[in-house]
Amino acid sequence: MYWIGLGDIHGHLANLAGIEGLGRARGVIVTGDLTNVGGVPQAKEVISAIAALNPKIYAQIGNMDKPVVQTWLDSQGLGIHAKTVELAPGLGLLGVGWSTTTPFGTPSEVPDAQLGDWLQEALTQAKAFDRLVLAVHNPPYGTLTDQVSSGTHVGSRAVREFIEQVQPQLCLTGHIHESQAVDKLGATTVINPGDLGHGGYVRLDWDGRDVTGKLLSAAKP
Repeated sequence: MYWIGLGDIHGHLANLAGIEGLGRARGVIVTGDLTNVGGVPQAKEVISAIAALNPKIYAQIGNMDKPVVQTWLDSQGLGIHAKTVELAPGLGLLGVGWSTTTPFGTPSEVPDAQLGDWLQEALTQAKAFDRLVLAVHNPPYGTLTDQVSSGTHVGSRAVREFIEQVQPQLCLTGHIHESQAVDKLGATTVINPGDLGHGGYVRLDWDGRDVTGKLLSAAKP
């Protein structure tokens, strides 16, 4: 069985049609930034477009979504922020959205310590799972997945510390569009597919024991 992971949609939906096997996947994991400083109406458009292809959605906001979007996602039973939910028997999905502070004053930014608190909150719900997928909008600091175009690392130290402590099998992240990459932190594979507007997504495969991820690109519509 497999899932599709994507993020940094920002309302750009054309590439959904080019994601191979999207409709047959066990679900779609959205790491954040559904909109471009949008609220619920804009988020609804994104979720509706994904649901038309695959109705099973796990989602959280990124820094470019207004906080009310997370409230709406939770009310629809789609939210994964600061939660752990079951993907399959033995496999949990632990989510944390938002981001650390940026120079741009985007709607959903918090201090790095808050990301750490949310990660620990979600971890208390993960005891039933032997394996974990971490879906976190803000990438871990000091990896190939958190570098802006200058090469500076701008990721979260709290996320990195959490990964080093917990060692989920896979970390699906985003936020830094230009840092599309695959990296390793100990036993954890970290994947940033970049923004959906450039076609990036991840296929997560589960064989009942291990979960693996592959960075892919959507076919052009």
